[in-house]
Amino acid sequence: RARGALRGATSAQARKSVAAMLDREGRRLDSAALSALAMHVTDGPFDKVKGLIQKLIERLLKEATEEATKKGFCDEELGKAKTDRDFRSAEAKKLDIEIRGLNLKREELEEEIQLLTDGINELTKNLNEATATREAEKKVNLQTIRDAKEGHKAVKEAITILKEFYSKASRAKALLQFSPIDEVESSKPGFEGEYKGKQVRSEGIIGLLEVIATDFDRTDRQTTAAEQKAHEEFVEFDRTSRADIAGKETKKALDEEDHETTVNTIASKMDDLKSAQDLLDESLQRILKLKPLCIDTGMSYEERVDKRNAEMKALKKALCILDTDGVEPDARVECAAGRPEAGWPMAGDPPKSGARGGRQHPEAAAN
Repeated sequence: RARGALRGATSAQARKSVAAMLDREGRRLDSAALSALAMHVTDGPFDKVKGLIQKLIERLLKEATEEATKKGFCDEELGKAKTDRDFRSAEAKKLDIEIRGLNLKREELEEEIQLLTDGINELTKNLNEATATREAEKKVNLQTIRDAKEGHKAVKEAITILKEFYSKASRAKALLQFSPIDEVESSKPGFEGEYKGKQVRSEGIIGLLEVIATDFDRTDRQTTAAEQKAHEEFVEFDRTSRADIAGKETKKALDEEDHETTVNTIASKMDDLKSAQDLLDESLQRILKLKPLCIDTGMSYEERVDKRNAEMKALKKALCILDTDGVEPDARVECAAGRPEAGWPMAGDPPKSGARGGRQHPEAAAN
């Protein structure tokens, strides 16, 4: 009876020590499981308490195995999802940069095409105006040249006629035939001797006509020279303008082809960007789906492992304290490390005593 009473007292002391230890560790580790177990240690039967501790150890071991498996799954799946996300993000950024560059090129081509179109229109307008002006100028010059040549010819002919007339008149001799009428006529003033023309005045008239002929000739020569110069200048202007127009038209045609290619490339790149963005969204959705399972736990994997190990250590200490017979395999490591709680030795330990008031295990003292 004494031995039974002693064992009962030892069990009660052990359970109080276990309850205090579990409550303290529960608060330190913020472990609801340890805190809840501490409340049941002093209430239930001894074997039931040990069973609860053993079940909790087994549950923690199972959780550790499951979490290790889950961590491997999460590490693998999150790694794949993040790699895919980074790849799709880089691809989308690259496509966006390419599209920006293509849009800038498209705008530059459109601006250049517009400038070339304006330049071609301006050159064509100037050429048409110059052609019309040249044709009108040519028409006037040719008419002036014809008039000058005709005038020069007519005046030359007049001079020749006058010179012949006055030359013959100066050598002419009057025919003297007696006639009463001639006698009467010859007695009238202004008709004395033969008529030889006005030789003195003829020189002035012929001189004036020669001046006029010279003016016609000068007009002919100057207008002909001016027409030739204007023609040469127009030919040069026409050649230069047409070459400039042809060059701009060629450049415009090439720019328009380049513009069409650029627009088509932009459309294709936009489709690629949409596909890349869709794939990026899918990878982000996968990460979001994995996040509650793999990320949003409030603690890191290492922290959870440390906490679980501390909980298991506390539970094994509890078994060590309660296992007075040394039969619990899960408690042997902790028990082998020394007396875990309240100074209670393990069963089979030699009693300790001394001047300092060391305590003995009640069961040992009873023996």
